[in-house]
Amino acid sequence: MPHGSVLGPLLFLACGNDIWKNTESNIRLFADDCIRVMYRKITDSSDIDKLQTDLNRLGEWAVENGMKINPGKIKAVSFTNTRAKERIRYYFGDQLIPGASNFKYLGISIRSDLNWADHVNYTLRKPWKALHFIMRILKEGNNNTKRLACTTLLRPILESGAGCWDPYREGQVSALNRVQKRATKFANINESGWETLAERGLIARMCTLFQAYKGGRAWKAMDF
Repeated sequence: MPHGSVLGPLLFLACGNDIWKNTESNIRLFADDCIRVMYRKITDSSDIDKLQTDLNRLGEWAVENGMKINPGKIKAVSFTNTRAKERIRYYFGDQLIPGASNFKYLGISIRSDLNWADHVNYTLRKPWKALHFIMRILKEGNNNTKRLACTTLLRPILESGAGCWDPYREGQVSALNRVQKRATKFANINESGWETLAERGLIARMCTLFQAYKGGRAWKAMDF
């Protein structure tokens, strides 16, 4: 399957559409990528065996379809509040899957304890870089151009996946709001004319919850 071809993604989807068959664990795919996540609720040793069996079946599927899955990109993360005496070992083929305390899924850093500090810190670095770039390029620009640049280049970074990770701790909220306050000052915008990130994050969380409850798209695109 040639890389960069027009038909490449379509051919991959046709080839990988049956990847979930013969597996009891949950599998999540994204676009034309291979398995992003395979997960299962572990309540006893039988669940551990079933998850390992599904990993073995995944390896067999890859061989049957002439695909190679890079074991170096596989991580095992356990989400639990208890302190495990011994880490559960999983294998892909004959290689031990290394354990990890965090991983990145669709651009969001997720920790095993579901603490969002790592993602907030990562998110803070990117918008400051974007804002400094905007301020450097549009130093002599008019306010409308500055506003448009901030809403199209800055806000998407601050709000990507916010329905999932939107922080509640005062320090993290203040750190994120400082970016928007600096942007409003640069574009000569009255802060009251822009919703705060906390307000927009609340809307995103409510929309995400409603979507999960209804099982479908539950809102229109948010206005910038």
